[in-house]
Amino acid sequence: MTHTYQLTGMTCGGCENKVKSNLLILPDVTAVEVSKDTNSATISMDKHISLTALQQALGGPDSKYKITSESAIETVTDTKSWVETYKPILLIFGYVTAISFIASWQQNAIDFMLFMRIFMAGFFLTFSFFKMLNLKAFAESYAMYDIVAKKLSTWGYIYAFIELGLGFSFALNLSPAVVNWVTLVVMTVSILGVLESVINKKKIQCACLGAVFNLPMSTVTIVEDAIMIAMSATMLILM
Repeated sequence: MTHTYQLTGMTCGGCENKVKSNLLILPDVTAVEVSKDTNSATISMDKHISLTALQQALGGPDSKYKITSESAIETVTDTKSWVETYKPILLIFGYVTAISFIASWQQNAIDFMLFMRIFMAGFFLTFSFFKMLNLKAFAESYAMYDIVAKKLSTWGYIYAFIELGLGFSFALNLSPAVVNWVTLVVMTVSILGVLESVINKKKIQCACLGAVFNLPMSTVTIVEDAIMIAMSATMLILM
């Protein structure tokens, strides 16, 4: 079932992202769409959730965010397919893979080491770009599940610039050993929080593409990090 509520207190994109993330933590919530412009929240749920529980997820009665049942309407919505849900990531991986193949095709063969380097450069540059579009919102979303960002609020900001730096480093082939070691360590730490969220079936927004797309946390996120871990480890072994 899907209900639309009145929700006040949101003043910026970061507020929208925070509210959405907090509501998605609730066990029976499957999807959330919020708008500061219309002061509304559309929530899809497996079973009815009380207003008290929804308000508590937003910080309790004293929170600046207030959700009410005034004009709450049950609506019917179409469930997105897996392909539709993850279309942005699939397109990015498709483009990055194609460019990597073209750039690494030499003497009628694929230079595998070059392919991995170009792929990782494209991956980090693209994903950091989307994070930079709304750095604050990304940092807030990332803190919902990353084991470091939960304890260090500035880590989300730092992480976005680390990705950007890794992207340029791979593109320019700077200090390959150091860059691959940094990638291996950073992505291994990153995947721990993702694994915890997926295993515990937490329904929260994945921050891999910042706050631009509403992508749910899933095994797709695990695969993203795992690919970077595998490629950096492989490049270190083959050096």
